[in-house]
Amino acid sequence: MTNEEPRASAREVVAGLGGTLSVRARVRAVATLVLGLAGAVFIGALWWTEPDLPVRTQVAFALLTVFCLVWAGYGAWLLRSRVPLFAADRVVAAWIGLAASVLVGGLLVVVVAQRGTGAWGVAAVVAVFVALSVVLLVRAHARRAALLRRERILADGDSEQPGLSG
Repeated sequence: MTNEEPRASAREVVAGLGGTLSVRARVRAVATLVLGLAGAVFIGALWWTEPDLPVRTQVAFALLTVFCLVWAGYGAWLLRSRVPLFAADRVVAAWIGLAASVLVGGLLVVVVAQRGTGAWGVAAVVAVFVALSVVLLVRAHARRAALLRRERILADGDSEQPGLSG
């Protein structure tokens, strides 16, 4: 029994995957979008109802609001993406996590240091979070590179093999 249909190339298969998120990935993207918006609304409401907060606290609220909106934007980007991601979503999420860890952690260390006690303990916890963020970023880049390598191998294999003829 022979197959009369022409074989799809790797590029055609990959192009066909564009815009198709698995159910699990779609649920995660929607959750990220909704939770990011909910966090921004919650923090914004707290900030708005307390107009006489110290500058440090207002900066912290602004920073947290921005990060919530970034996560919401990330969820929306995932839902709207129509191209194969090849783990680019993991790389973007890891960069957001690293930026949040560094900026919020740095702010926490500064606030605690100004109070005079506990700065070393907070700095140690922040260092753990930053280190974990870096590990996740390195893993995300490695996963993306592996997928892109696999795509190149498949594309090179398609160019070497002639198509089926009838």
